[in-house]
Amino acid sequence: MEMSATEREILQTLLGLEGAVKAMGTTQPKPNLSPLFERIDALTDQLPKETDATLLHYLHRKSYEKARLWLQGRDAENQAGSCRHTS
Repeated sequence: MEMSATEREILQTLLGLEGAVKAMGTTQPKPNLSPLFERIDALTDQLPKETDATLLHYLHRKSYEKARLWLQGRDAENQAGSCRHTS
């Protein structure tokens, strides 16, 4: 799968978010995650309508780990959520 520039930016932001969340237990003061969430939302809004429906579903539902796995070509590792959407 060839990622668009926006999808690459989303992946990088999701990786940054994951790192910030992991550091929360040891970092003082706690990192402010709001700018990361805002960046993900802004990038999601920039995606074209023809973007894969699965990725859009994950991003709109704030299923950021699932979106990260999808962007990394690892969607098969995603578990069904409460909406039963896995692919």
